[in-house]
Amino acid sequence: MLPDVLRSALDKALARYSPQELSRSVAQLTERYRTPSAGGRHLRGEADVAAYAAYRMPATYAAAGTAMRQAAALAPHFQPKTHLDAGGGTGAAIWAAGTIWPSLRQVTVIEHDPHVIDLGRRLARASEAAAVRDTTWRHAAIRPGLDRPPADLATMSYALGELPERDRPDVVRWLADGAAMVVIIEPGTPAGYATIAAAREVLTGQGMTIVAPCPHDGRCPIQPGRDWCHFSVRVPRSSLHRQVKAGTLSFEDEKFSYVAATAGPSPRAEARVLRHPQKRKGVVFMRLCTGDEGVRDVIVSKRQGELYRRARDVGWGDAWPGSRG
Repeated sequence: MLPDVLRSALDKALARYSPQELSRSVAQLTERYRTPSAGGRHLRGEADVAAYAAYRMPATYAAAGTAMRQAAALAPHFQPKTHLDAGGGTGAAIWAAGTIWPSLRQVTVIEHDPHVIDLGRRLARASEAAAVRDTTWRHAAIRPGLDRPPADLATMSYALGELPERDRPDVVRWLADGAAMVVIIEPGTPAGYATIAAAREVLTGQGMTIVAPCPHDGRCPIQPGRDWCHFSVRVPRSSLHRQVKAGTLSFEDEKFSYVAATAGPSPRAEARVLRHPQKRKGVVFMRLCTGDEGVRDVIVSKRQGELYRRARDVGWGDAWPGSRG
């Protein structure tokens, strides 16, 4: 869930628009993203930016927070002081990072849309974390060779895939330059996974260690075209959120793909759960990505005692002790 202060600040920012206006803008934005014209702008004013924040900020915050939390669990000694968020939109990722790493002291967001920056800055002022509240918002388009501040933590959420494919490898190198940890997140679609898989290859080529979700630095064992690596986080919907998205459920499931890498050696999971575990009476079926055996299906039975009790509680995307348990 969004922090209370962020949710209140977002509600305040949206109050100048009726739910009908926001819902109409969301419908128009959805259509523009589905049928993009060459060089077309999706966000065409303050109302569009407000609608986009209402529509996407809770899900982006949840996905970014989940990915960062998995990385932080495997690198407990990583205490970043500086954070660069590239293509940061209204700041969902910096709010998530500020919650996970209270050690942060200096934050920079690079964003190309001035209306988005204006809303992000107004939301950030409500934060109880000084680093988020005092974020430097820089108006620039992400591109290879763009000058950037030094950063211990470098993140990019739902932005890499919007860049020309030819520029992405250089942008990933640019993002990773000098960073102790890099986290990149994309939609949990085959195309989003392909973007993450390509970024992962660039990061390992730079000598970085993959800490999450992969339990290894080798090639992804998932065969392209047959499956894709992605995860899910459940996002509660507020009343306004339901109206804007024309939804009736009190929640939505955000699907995302991600990669987190560190500049030096780091512990990592022995295996990662790739799908919702199937739980039956006395047994749990899991699909795992393992460090040495690729993708493997595992059955844990009640006879395995403590391991079975752990398997009953494990979720999609969680670390697991090993391919054989």
